[in-house]
Amino acid sequence: MKKFRPQPGFVVQAYRFALDPNAAQEAALRSHCGAARAACNWAVGWVTASWWQRRAEESYGVPEADLTQWRPWSLPSLRKAFNAAKYTDPRFASWWEANSKEAYSTGLANAAAAFDNYAKSKQGKRRGRTVGMPRFKPKRKARLSCGFTTGTIRADADGRHVTLPRLGTIRTHEPTGKLLARVQGGTARILSATVRHERGRWFVSFQTEVGRDLVPVARPDVAVGIDLGVKTLAVMADSAGEVREIPNPRHLDGALKQLRRASRAVSRRRGPDRWRGQKPSSRWEKANAARNRVHHRVANLREDALHKLTTKVTAEYGTVVVEDLNVAGMLRNRRLVSALT
Repeated sequence: MKKFRPQPGFVVQAYRFALDPNAAQEAALRSHCGAARAACNWAVGWVTASWWQRRAEESYGVPEADLTQWRPWSLPSLRKAFNAAKYTDPRFASWWEANSKEAYSTGLANAAAAFDNYAKSKQGKRRGRTVGMPRFKPKRKARLSCGFTTGTIRADADGRHVTLPRLGTIRTHEPTGKLLARVQGGTARILSATVRHERGRWFVSFQTEVGRDLVPVARPDVAVGIDLGVKTLAVMADSAGEVREIPNPRHLDGALKQLRRASRAVSRRRGPDRWRGQKPSSRWEKANAARNRVHHRVANLREDALHKLTTKVTAEYGTVVVEDLNVAGMLRNRRLVSALT
């Protein structure tokens, strides 16, 4: 598939806004994200079924020419097969019309990307750790996300609502004025939108093509090397001989006392038990929501600190060189994970 390239003088930029959906809109959002997950699982099962069938036939001594044909995993092929199956497959026949076609396309695109990554990794064409076969997404652990590329996608003129296909007009938690001003001024064009449930709240991200003027940095002839650390967030040494240490804010350490108290409150309530079919009490859900707010605040503080640091660095130096760390491997160290996550 041909990759999108912005026109000269434009860049692709995302605008992210928190949403305040009502009960019916939140149910529709969850339905669309669930449809994307179901379509992805269908695609994984449809493609891998031919793999297992071929393996079984080979064990029976079936000649190569008579083996079951490989099923393609390109996005157009998956769309064509899914559109033919959704009318008769009992997993979709009774409810697929309740969601936008974009929800199913999102799941199929995720499956196609997963198979591509697996094939490239197996052929040695993909850097990093070896990628295994695509797996089914469990309902309880899958991230709620859905993308939209066609239909009505806009930020409304009042600056406090957005409109998405089949979901309609949803109020935003924060004003959309920055995006709206650019769209109305003709310096931005909305390409797609993605809704996601993250940290207890719904967000919408608009991918836009935005016209940008080149802004000169403060020190264009100076290069800086950044060494990431644990005790200090980063150590920056530039070609002018200046060395600066950025202290680690350690937001989690500051919230541990509050987190312990919230966790004790959760442990004293009747929580869910999948094996016994026990549902959580309302007091457990309330206490768990309070504990989650502590985690969400720490995550937001970390994200804010990183954004401020990267913005400051890119506005000052003409060349930036960053240390390449195996962060995924460091996260498996229990002594480092609290300082890195």
